Amino acid sequence: MTGFTALDRSDLVREAAYIDGVWKQADATVAVSNPANGALLGTVPDMGTRATQDAVAAAYKALPAWQAKPPRERGAILRRWSELVRDNQEDLARILTQEQGKPLAEARGEIGSSAAYLEWFSEEARRAYGSIIPANQTDKRMLVTRQPVGVVAAITPWNFPSSMIPRKAGPALAVGCTMVLKPSELTPYSALALAALAEEAGIPAGVFNVVTGAPEPIGDVLVEDDRIAKFTFTGSTAVGKALAARCMGTAKRVSLELGGNAPFIVFADADIDAAVEGALLSKFRNAGQTCICTNRFLVEDAIYNDFTLRLAEKARALLPGNGLEQGVTQGPLINAAARQKVERHLEDAMARGARLLSGGPPDDSSGTFFPATVLADVDRASLLCREETFGPLAAIIRFDGEDDAIALANHNRAGLAAYAYTRDLARAHRMSEKLAYGMVGINTGLVSSEVSPFGGIKESGFGREGGREGLNDYLSTKLTVLDIPAS
Repeated sequence: MTGFTALDRSDLVREAAYIDGVWKQADATVAVSNPANGALLGTVPDMGTRATQDAVAAAYKALPAWQAKPPRERGAILRRWSELVRDNQEDLARILTQEQGKPLAEARGEIGSSAAYLEWFSEEARRAYGSIIPANQTDKRMLVTRQPVGVVAAITPWNFPSSMIPRKAGPALAVGCTMVLKPSELTPYSALALAALAEEAGIPAGVFNVVTGAPEPIGDVLVEDDRIAKFTFTGSTAVGKALAARCMGTAKRVSLELGGNAPFIVFADADIDAAVEGALLSKFRNAGQTCICTNRFLVEDAIYNDFTLRLAEKARALLPGNGLEQGVTQGPLINAAARQKVERHLEDAMARGARLLSGGPPDDSSGTFFPATVLADVDRASLLCREETFGPLAAIIRFDGEDDAIALANHNRAGLAAYAYTRDLARAHRMSEKLAYGMVGINTGLVSSEVSPFGGIKESGFGREGGREGLNDYLSTKLTVLDIPAS
């Protein structure tokens, strides 16, 4: 009996791992709590090394038959999976909100995104095209084919516990790979609910496996087992770099989506109302716990005070609380450690002279909640300019001129997302070209979509998810040269 409430389909809450088409238990378990109130939601198996090896063996065994299926058939199964996700959107959203904390409206949006990724890649399954190269000799023919890399290991994070899975599983399964997934131990129920629907959709045993539990023993298998050809990870920069280095022991294909430090640049010629709305979306969505969340607001001197006051006013109107409650627009941080990091960044900025315009440090009775906080006159050397905050703390910095904005925006090792607001078309193109980030939003605070590539550069990782580019990391390119003598 779990602590989840208000579900039409209680069977979507699974307290078992999913390996080779079987729901499995373990002697040890991991407890999962609601970050909004600390209430125990239930437990999932702590599967460990042996069970993970079993999952890899199942995926390896299922690979030939799944790869041999015509793309149209794989696509049809993925499409059925997407339809089931949409059909059960409300229950999936309520599971997500209770284990992760985000408001129900945001959770519904994430489930919609999960279904959209599965639908997109169900269609892309038939488009893993090869090519014919004109040969430099008349008796040769050169064929380029693209084949699935093999078994894929995936580790997904707690901040988007549903949508990060179809972004990886969708393209992998579409092209004929099989997968072993390790979801965050903080939010495993969303992954297990998706696995239940995958089974219902007709995905064969062994093609999609979900292993729950503590990260170290599971991760050790996923990076070291030579039956795994590809490793994909979304999470912190430090952990991603360490895991990727270990993958080189077996020369796995690796893709990483790591941390960010997104700048949000507002020029004096911007539509300030639009910029404030975009700032709210980019900064405070999911309580600031997104990898593409704005970390630094860079505002031109001429409009600095106007923008700052408007953003602070909007931030004060956000209502924190349990995501299932009516009217709540901001959920909790995921745990006490996350709150402590935001507090540390706030204290450091204040000690360097920043002005508090809204929010501020919560009292001890606030649990993991942290109010939407806006700081003006933030020193460029502050911790929150150098580290990813991952919380609802908006730091506003003054700049003078385009060159200053670009230099300030690019002055870090992160390179995931950046944003710029301007009415000047030429400047918009310059921002697109000069900002050293994998994704740039011009006059928008939202850059993610199933139809477009998502990913970063520098220490924010490599590889792309979504769009037609999303297939590439799961395909190997093979050249075949044919000797065809003249008749």
